[in-house]
Amino acid sequence: MVTTKTGRGAEAWPRLRVADWTETRDTLHMRTQIVGKVRLAHAPLLNHWWQVTLYVSPRGLTTSTIPYDAGAFDMEFDFIDHTLRLRTSEGGARSIGLESMPVADFHARVLRALDELDVPTTIQGHPNEVEPAIPFAEDFQHHTYDPHAAHLFWRQLLHANRALGEFRSYFVGKVSPVHLFWGAMDLACTRFSGRGSPRHPGGAPNCGDWVMEEGYSRELSSCGFWPGGGDEGAFYAYAYPEPDGFADSPVTPSEAFYSQENGQFLLPYEAVRTAADPDRTLSGFLHTTYEAAAVRGGWDRTSLEEDPARWSGHR
Repeated sequence: MVTTKTGRGAEAWPRLRVADWTETRDTLHMRTQIVGKVRLAHAPLLNHWWQVTLYVSPRGLTTSTIPYDAGAFDMEFDFIDHTLRLRTSEGGARSIGLESMPVADFHARVLRALDELDVPTTIQGHPNEVEPAIPFAEDFQHHTYDPHAAHLFWRQLLHANRALGEFRSYFVGKVSPVHLFWGAMDLACTRFSGRGSPRHPGGAPNCGDWVMEEGYSRELSSCGFWPGGGDEGAFYAYAYPEPDGFADSPVTPSEAFYSQENGQFLLPYEAVRTAADPDRTLSGFLHTTYEAAAVRGGWDRTSLEEDPARWSGHR
């Protein structure tokens, strides 16, 4: 069992080098795509594909409630007991161990468990936003699962989820939940100005351009955490469409930089983890990169932003 110090000190933010868990990360990525596609198969469309995402839970990652006929079901990656749990509103339950196994076997077990729970499901048979996109039923390449690394990754997500949720509370305009998109396996939160945007050109590997067109159909400022882009992963922030001067805007902390290759600001996870106050360091990055988008883009900040402590005196 991995133990971490509670509270918000540097010790609470776990160290996980990308190079130490790449094979597990890539296998887990394919597993989240399979589970995410189950949700996609049953949940009605929400703007920007919000209906397909996963959410950080007290034990791992969950689909939340998925409608099916007159009932519902859910699926949760438990990174404490290392089990995928499936539950239905009819009282049915199944579990699949998250040990090392080929993606092909995991895919077959998930679909078989759904059949046994009377939730037969057909999903798109290959992953998106990756290259090459090996069909799940034929993927024997990705098979590694290190429970220690998976647990540490979940602990990273717990901290990122908390920080992004606090940042989200300052915005009263349209804003996404804090959720994990399994296409790139990044935890994200997105704010919207209320205006439309130019048609997105697409270009994500093995993903229709129309998917990106829906995702970026409104002007936005997005931020999140991705288990790549640095020695221990990276926090990111970008704007679409990117306003003039965005890339040259001053942001904090000093370790943050604009990546021309990625078209976004990046902050190495390790710069947050090793800071004297990790939460404050990350908050500075989230707020200053949003302000760069909002100021340069001419957002109506007066109507979109609010103090989350505005009612504290009445409690």
